[in-house]
Order: sequence, then C-alpha cells, then structure tokens
Amino acid sequence: MSEAETQEAVPPLVPYLEPNAGKPYIAGSRCEACGHVFVGERQVCAKCTARGKMKPVHIAETGKLYAFTIVERSFPGVQVPFVDVVVDMDDGAHLKGTLLDVEPNPEKIPFDLPVKLVYREAVPINTKGKPYLTYYFVPA
Repeated sequence: MSEAETQEAVPPLVPYLEPNAGKPYIAGSRCEACGHVFVGERQVCAKCTARGKMKPVHIAETGKLYAFTIVERSFPGVQVPFVDVVVDMDDGAHLKGTLLDVEPNPEKIPFDLPVKLVYREAVPINTKGKPYLTYYFVPA
C-alpha cells in the first residue's frame, strides 16, 4: 500500500487536517478584507470582524518557531520529554504542534528556527490501537 493510500484510509486526528488523496494539508481561512489567515474554517474574521469575507485556503507548509516548552511529564503512555511548539507559519497563521528531530534541550532550540510540516500516522493512547493521521514540525 502506498503512503497516499495509507493516509487516505487513516482518519485525521484534528478536524482542520485534511487527508487529501494526493497530499494532506492543514485547512484554513483567509479574510479577504484584512488578509489575516486562521487555522480551520471561520465565518467571521476575529481580527477585523468582517462577515462573509472568509475564503478557504491551505495553510503554509513552512514557518518559524515562535515559542516552545519542553514537556517532562504527561499522560501515561506518552513518551517524554518532547518539545511542544507554537509556529508562525509563512502565510501569517499560527499553529501549535510537536517538534521532532531536535534534542529536547532549551539551549539547542533557537527561536525563529525554520520548520516545516510533516504528516504521519500516530496511535494516540485513547484509541485502542486505531491509528490517526496527524502533523508534526521538523527543522527545515
């Protein structure tokens, strides 16, 4: 089974992750009045309050690290430590996620680190072994 077929058969973990038949993407909305980009579907712009001006977009695949924390304790079954991040995406959206492929050491994680989205299957501990499609960040 190809990677695309696997991703198509696996449901997304969050509603704004679209498991497109070709390549998954993060769905967002852009305000045509002010240009602000939001993750997920919006009917009203939270920045300028425009109504009827929100258009669907694919959120950028790259961005820069804005903030992070190293999680040392979590739920049973969740491997720690891991790096939880907030990323300023290149299109202006902001997205929270987990940063992979870096040492969980604050001295080794620079702010403004260029990152990119990757999509992978995960098996959350509360799903009885059923995989879901999710996203992570990795250094670009």
